[in-house]
Amino acid sequence: MDATGDIDPSDGRNETGAERSDRNWTDILQELRVTQTGSQIISGFLLTVAFQQRFTSLPRYELVIYGVLVALAAVSTLLGLSSVSLHRAQFRRHDKSQVVNVASRLLAITVWVVAVLAAGVVLFIFDFVFNLAAGLIAAVLALAAIFVFIVLIPRSPQKTRAERKS
Repeated sequence: MDATGDIDPSDGRNETGAERSDRNWTDILQELRVTQTGSQIISGFLLTVAFQQRFTSLPRYELVIYGVLVALAAVSTLLGLSSVSLHRAQFRRHDKSQVVNVASRLLAITVWVVAVLAAGVVLFIFDFVFNLAAGLIAAVLALAAIFVFIVLIPRSPQKTRAERKS
């Protein structure tokens, strides 16, 4: 921290540790909104499936896939709620940086659960509409896309601000 209270003078922001924690918490909440919306839409879809006439004639393996998907949807919702619950339980202790650290880890897990859930829904739908082979192919393609968009692209080397200016 420099003399003005800036926690990291090299990052181009003039903020204290508390301001950084507040900003990071706001960012986490925005990201949670995205994951929660996705899991809520998928949960709603899964809920309606069970009330369709053809649901009772699904083969056992499709019912197992369905059950796993419902469980993943519930886990993703609980993970999202856990960050909010963590904040509620800890906010008066004035250690928002710790709340941000734990919530960030919970959010990372939530992103993966929602991603696996999405791939599972692709498997389920393609299997139901076409056949198991089509479902497996679609699920593998979905997992490959997830790997690219959640692992490779975010971790690809980015030019720093100074490198872009030169």
